[in-house]
Amino acid sequence: MNVADIERCVELEQLLFPEDDPWQAVSFRSELAGPHNRYIVARDEAGMVGYAGIALLGDAEHPEAEVHTIGVDPGCHRRGVGTMLLEALLAEAGKRGGPVFLEVRTDNAPAIALYAKHGFHIIGLRKNYYHPSGADAYTMRRPELTAANPTWGPQPGETAQPNGVLS
Repeated sequence: MNVADIERCVELEQLLFPEDDPWQAVSFRSELAGPHNRYIVARDEAGMVGYAGIALLGDAEHPEAEVHTIGVDPGCHRRGVGTMLLEALLAEAGKRGGPVFLEVRTDNAPAIALYAKHGFHIIGLRKNYYHPSGADAYTMRRPELTAANPTWGPQPGETAQPNGVLS
């Protein structure tokens, strides 16, 4: 993503998140300026159809990442754009290692299913996380992939439910 993409990102934010506080251009500029952030876009022949961003946090000894946003033009839903964006973010996080975290609206079943498919598990609930709607969010975590834990499955002692909830 570059500064020239911000206007389209703001348009998509308005389409995707009208009941909450869609990011404005200043938010995208700030995110792009952050040295620990990585933002990408997806394009087709018509132009930008999606965007995504991740923060690479921690240090070399204790890395972690947090998915900040994924947005896909509603006309392109169910075409694999979100999957492609998420996989690109996870590849970026994988270069450093560590777990990956994110928040997702509790009523966004397609996103929750996508994240669960990629190894994320619900680890918490944030009441009234989104403003001004007051919608709740799940905090989800994908564990670090290591030789001892080479898959996205639950950690020892955890059981994953089909919806990504750990018990």
